[in-house]
Amino acid sequence: MGEQRQRYNEEFKKQAVKYVQEQTKTLPEIAVEMNIPAGTLKNWMTKYRSFENEPLASPDKLRQTEELLKAAELRNRDLEEEIAILKKAMHIFSKERN
Repeated sequence: MGEQRQRYNEEFKKQAVKYVQEQTKTLPEIAVEMNIPAGTLKNWMTKYRSFENEPLASPDKLRQTEELLKAAELRNRDLEEEIAILKKAMHIFSKERN
């Protein structure tokens, strides 16, 4: 008839979540590797996740963050220059004329 559902104990679930947190693979990749549905693994992540087991950043994420930071710094520099120009213009136009 139907397939019988697999049951996992709490310790297995916690270990699976810890494994997911220590890997740089995606959740679906790990789900296939462990032969567990991705949705089930995601539910376990919600319930058992502890952030001290996660790596700080993957190289790709770090690179992406650095690029965003550089773009924000350039934008900030441009805005500071515009403010300086506007201050000078305001100073010039606010002087009384004789």
